[in-house]
Amino acid sequence: MTSSLHRLYSFRRCPYAMRARLGLVFAELQVALREITLKNKPSQMLEISPKGTVPVLQLTDGSVIEESREIMEWALKQRDPQGLLDTENMHQANALIEQNDNEFKHWLDRYKYADRHTEMTQSEYRQRGEVFLQKLETLLSEHPYLLGEKITIADIGIVPFVRQFAHVDREVFYDLPYPNLQHWLQHWLKHPIFLQVMTKYEPWKEEDELVVFPT
Repeated sequence: MTSSLHRLYSFRRCPYAMRARLGLVFAELQVALREITLKNKPSQMLEISPKGTVPVLQLTDGSVIEESREIMEWALKQRDPQGLLDTENMHQANALIEQNDNEFKHWLDRYKYADRHTEMTQSEYRQRGEVFLQKLETLLSEHPYLLGEKITIADIGIVPFVRQFAHVDREVFYDLPYPNLQHWLQHWLKHPIFLQVMTKYEPWKEEDELVVFPT
């Protein structure tokens, strides 16, 4: 790593890592990216974060941020040119992200891996997850983004998880009665910043040249 760049360990398809990358891109902050594979996690990452999950951000001063939400917030507190933290509804943004992380993600995991959680059917797990989707649909019926007319941290903190939910069964998702949510998701999937965040990188090896993200 160069002394001038923070170091991010990431995994492209992980929704937590996605939102960390979204925070960094919206903050216009560059990092040295280390794409990992979950089956072969680099020892350098495990040394600084034994929990072994991504994302992990190692700052140039050696300190480590291990939670995706904290990485988003840290990045946007450094720079926030589009004002994602500039909202009168910050309490609501935090509450939505909390519900996403603690309630919705619980049902999302069971919906996605229903064969591992046989206590309920996949359809039942999906319906439990839809409680949160219905809340988002109501918010999006009033304005284009979750908390108003512009993007906030709530949008970038939640969209990777709605994407994951939708991709369990796209046909089922787009048949659900949530037109505003579906439009919001489609908007994000085509958004230049989201496309940038989803750029594919080869898994990092120690001998590799530095990969700067975003480029």
